[in-house]
Amino acid sequence: MKPFLNTTVKAVFDDYPLEVRRKMLVLREAIFAVAASEGVGQLEETLKWGEPAYMTAETGCGSTIRMAWKKEKPNQYAMYFICTTNLVETFRTLFPHQFKYEGNRAIVFQEAEDVDMDSLSICIAMALTYHRNKRRKQS
Repeated sequence: MKPFLNTTVKAVFDDYPLEVRRKMLVLREAIFAVAASEGVGQLEETLKWGEPAYMTAETGCGSTIRMAWKKEKPNQYAMYFICTTNLVETFRTLFPHQFKYEGNRAIVFQEAEDVDMDSLSICIAMALTYHRNKRRKQS
């Protein structure tokens, strides 16, 4: 597991229920692995609205990914994307049956379900390269 450099982010993960924490740590590892494979530079791991967030601060080529578990819905957790992008709409088109979506801002996972990591890695890559790919399309 990639060590936490930000102790406040680690504290948020430590506060999650054990099984949700395990699943969210898998998502965290996937974000870092995809970032490395896509060459988006060093990720900044921080908190946004008190939730773990991942930004391509070094290159600015991606859109922020945030994830969270909320007490109000204890059996689910989610990965959030900036709602003014077309990312979730694109994910919904590419993966209509692999995930459950919340509006134009999130992929929602149930604690008891397995996550399709291959499909999710594609979604993560699209988010982490969003601005780079957008610039290429405009050229």
